[in-house]
Amino acid sequence: MARPRRIVLVRHGESAGNVDDTVYEREPDHALPLTETGRRQAEETGERLREIFGEERVSVYVSPYRRTHETLAAFRLDPGRVRVREEPRLREQDWGNWQDRDDVRMQKAYRDAYGHFFYRFAQGESGADVYDRVGGFLESLFRSFEAPDHPPNVLLVTHGLAMRLFCMRWFHWTVAEFESLSNPGNAEMRMLLLGEDGKYRLDRPFERWRDPEPYWMAPISSQGDDR
Repeated sequence: MARPRRIVLVRHGESAGNVDDTVYEREPDHALPLTETGRRQAEETGERLREIFGEERVSVYVSPYRRTHETLAAFRLDPGRVRVREEPRLREQDWGNWQDRDDVRMQKAYRDAYGHFFYRFAQGESGADVYDRVGGFLESLFRSFEAPDHPPNVLLVTHGLAMRLFCMRWFHWTVAEFESLSNPGNAEMRMLLLGEDGKYRLDRPFERWRDPEPYWMAPISSQGDDR
C-alpha cells in the first residue's frame, strides 16, 4: 500500500455568501463564487502549496461547488503533476435549496442550542449526515492507496465543516471533541503528516472555543457559520 506522505485539507476562500447571507435567497449555494478577497486568499494558500508539493505528484479531490473549484484554480498547481477528481461527498452541508435569511438565522440559533453534530436543518442535513458521507469518501480514499504508484500527496479542497468531520473520522474524535472545535478560516489548511511510526498526525490543531465536554452537560453557544 502506497500511503501518501501528506494529506492536505483546504477550506475554500471567502465566497459571496460569507459576506452577504441574503444571497442565498437569490442564488443556489453551490453556485456562489469567490469574492476578490477570496481569490487573494486562495492565491496566497496556493503559493504555500506549491512550496510544499515541489515537483511531487498530487492527487486532488474537490467539492463540486463553484467556490471550491475557483479556489483550486487559484492555487495554480502544475497540471502535469496533479490528478483532479470532483468528489460530491466533500460538498457543503446541505441547507435546503433557496433559503430565507430570517428562517436560516432562526435555525442556526436552534442548532447552537441543540448541537452542531446532531441538529438537522429542516430541508437539509445534520452534521452527522455529513460525517457519514465523509466517512464513505474516506473508505474510497483508503482503497486508492492500494495503487503502487499512488502520488505522495493528497489534496482535498472542501468546506470548513467537512474538514473538521474528516479529521473527526480519521482520528476517532468524539462528538464532544468535534463540538469544541472552531471552524477554520477561509483558505485555511491543515495537513495530516505520515510519521516514521506509520501513523498520521495533524500539523496543527483546530482552534477551540471551549474545552471538550459531553454535549448533554452544557448548552452549545455559537461557533460561527460553518460555511
